[in-house]
Amino acid sequence: MKRTDFLDPRQAFILTSLANANLDVHVRFEGGHPDAERRRAIIAPEYRVLEGEDAGIRVISISSPDDSLAELDHGDYMGAILGLGLKRDKIGDIYPRADGCHIVVAAENAEYISIQLNQVHRVHVRTEILPADQLQPSQSRLEELQLSVASLRLDGIASDVYRLSRAKILMPIKAGRCKVNWKQEEDPSKPLKEGDVVSMKGFGRFTLLEVEGLSKKGRHRIRVGKYV
Repeated sequence: MKRTDFLDPRQAFILTSLANANLDVHVRFEGGHPDAERRRAIIAPEYRVLEGEDAGIRVISISSPDDSLAELDHGDYMGAILGLGLKRDKIGDIYPRADGCHIVVAAENAEYISIQLNQVHRVHVRTEILPADQLQPSQSRLEELQLSVASLRLDGIASDVYRLSRAKILMPIKAGRCKVNWKQEEDPSKPLKEGDVVSMKGFGRFTLLEVEGLSKKGRHRIRVGKYV
């Protein structure tokens, strides 16, 4: 039996395809919640029963008496964890709430994180290790934007979403800091379609919810959901 690090949806799709092509193995994914985006996989011979196998997941519960805790967001918690020297693939989904945060992590790193993590941004915090079944997920919040763009190119839409000039948005894309559907994308002219998820390191993430049609001036009317 083998256990992977946390996989994004694209990586999980590739692994599933490989497993389906090999009748001798099967795979189970676990991220702490049925709707988890990032999940660990257990890979084993086809004859082995995977139900009940430990997926190696723990929850770091973060709290603080400081009222500023409510102002922290996904990026603040992510930065604090990565600042401990951990790789992204050791971290699952992050669920910020007004009263703290639950972070899904690899079990083998849970104690280290709990000991070392004492500050997020400028807020001093307390941590507790919980089993995966005590995870309290929070809903991702989307700020909906109605935009009018000249084309459905990645750089054009991203520049409007992040409120950057076309010239400035090219830099992170060409530097490999952009992903479309969890795959690195360095082509600014890539056309986006409904359902595409775009993430830009340092700027956040958005999804193209709907292409509503063309205006009288020939511009595309689109609806975008920006994760906040």
